[in-house]
Amino acid sequence: MADDYDLPKGELMRGKRGVITGVANHQSIAWGIASQLAAQGAELAFMHLPGMERRVQPLAESLGSKVVVAADVTDDASMEAAFGAVEAAFGSIDFFVHAIAFANKDELKGSFVDNTTREGFLRAMDISAFSFVDCARRSAALMPNGGSMICLTYMGSERAIPNYNTMGVAKAALEAATRYIARDLGPKGIRVNAVSPGAMRTLSLAGISGGRAMIAQGRAMSAMKEDTSMEGVAGCALWLLSDLGRSTTGELIHVDAGFHMMGLGDEAEG
Repeated sequence: MADDYDLPKGELMRGKRGVITGVANHQSIAWGIASQLAAQGAELAFMHLPGMERRVQPLAESLGSKVVVAADVTDDASMEAAFGAVEAAFGSIDFFVHAIAFANKDELKGSFVDNTTREGFLRAMDISAFSFVDCARRSAALMPNGGSMICLTYMGSERAIPNYNTMGVAKAALEAATRYIARDLGPKGIRVNAVSPGAMRTLSLAGISGGRAMIAQGRAMSAMKEDTSMEGVAGCALWLLSDLGRSTTGELIHVDAGFHMMGLGDEAEG
């Protein structure tokens, strides 16, 4: 499974242990990151949504992982059990990858003002933003020697993207939380950063109305005129989670072929 992508192999993460969340299938960004970390020698534990074990277990096993646990980020008892299982298996960890997000499908289309409900808004914020705060606190308790954490976000936090709606607001909160977490955990030698990939073919994208078009538009408007590559995102994560990322914390790193910095597409020229 790890050979699905053109990932360099080495020893950069040899001796390091960490937790991966958010793997749903082999197209998940979290899976690309996990594959790169494993290719560099990391030992991984996987936390998955309840009911997803049949999908995640074979993927985890293909990377040699023996720690695969269910974790419901809306339930404290479930989170306590999940991190308890990681502690029992690893003792301590060196890194944590947060790739968890959710918003009601009906609120990821049309008007943000008209379609957003109180219940849907609060649920999106709980799962997509507060969960990182909770996971960071629990992960930090397992990092006595310092470490690194990353979360995944998207440009819809900074710009108004059609149909991204509630998720965009939740991602903006996630990015703000990243900075505050980085401030609090910095004295403990723990670095915390956010990675913002361009639109990619994932289950999450499929849940957004017009999601497929976001890939084509992102490619057309990017500086490099190419799709965001899984190898690029995984490489950025590797940098931030490894010792190469030393002194980098509280940052938002875009990995989107330059889409984020463009003002107008080429068709506007002339």
